[in-house]
Amino acid sequence: MTPLRRRMTEDMQVRNFSPHTQNSYVQQVSLFARHFSKSPEVLGPEEIRSYQVYLTNEKKLAPSSILIAVSALRFLYKVTLHRDWCFEDIIPAPKKPQTLPIVLSPEEVLQFLSCVQSVKHRTILTVCYAAGLRISEAVRLKVADIDSERMVIHVALGKGQKDRYVMLSPKLLQILRAWWPVHRPKKWLFPGDRVDSCISSDAVELACQKAHQRCGIAKPVTPHSLRHYLPFRTMSCTGTPALYLRQNSRSGSDIVLLISISPMLGERSPP
Repeated sequence: MTPLRRRMTEDMQVRNFSPHTQNSYVQQVSLFARHFSKSPEVLGPEEIRSYQVYLTNEKKLAPSSILIAVSALRFLYKVTLHRDWCFEDIIPAPKKPQTLPIVLSPEEVLQFLSCVQSVKHRTILTVCYAAGLRISEAVRLKVADIDSERMVIHVALGKGQKDRYVMLSPKLLQILRAWWPVHRPKKWLFPGDRVDSCISSDAVELACQKAHQRCGIAKPVTPHSLRHYLPFRTMSCTGTPALYLRQNSRSGSDIVLLISISPMLGERSPP
């Protein structure tokens, strides 16, 4: 590990960046350095501009992908290398188009899930769809996170390392209760192959890709896209959008409650 990489990693650690963000930023800076075969310490605005043109015109990356590189380079030069630049001008961020997600119909969701061969993978993807969880959040659920009395799911340290509660529908609770006797998990709701570890996100994403190929649905289906169907389901079933309430706990964590009614999944509001 080079001294620059070590210093940048330490800068992210003291700011409590998630391991995923740390790995992503380091990878982006490494790609930038390899493109010029030089250390980022000796590269400046002209090389950064040239690299952004390369990502846009030659690599033809999506704006969301370029934004990751922009964020990593801004952190490197602003925080680690202490460059006194106007970063909005030196490392501009591309405008991200505001597009609507492609939504599956309830029939298409059932068709897709029926093509997921593993019971474990099918249950995890159902949680993403029914509770609106990210795949990284679903795989890291613990048995204790399922609160059947209050009918909520505790999501610990989700995106931004924030805790939140999401609604647990009666139908989803039935599915989770049907899954429990299959493996009888003790700590992790969806254990992995290694002792005392949860299943990896990559394994579920691979199962999702294979099921998508088998089901014959032309629309794109990913674990991340499944979670976006929750507010659309709510609007289509009730005529009203999902309502998100935010409040700050005493510890400063952001607690989010999703309160809505969806007849399709038999959902009700948490107390």
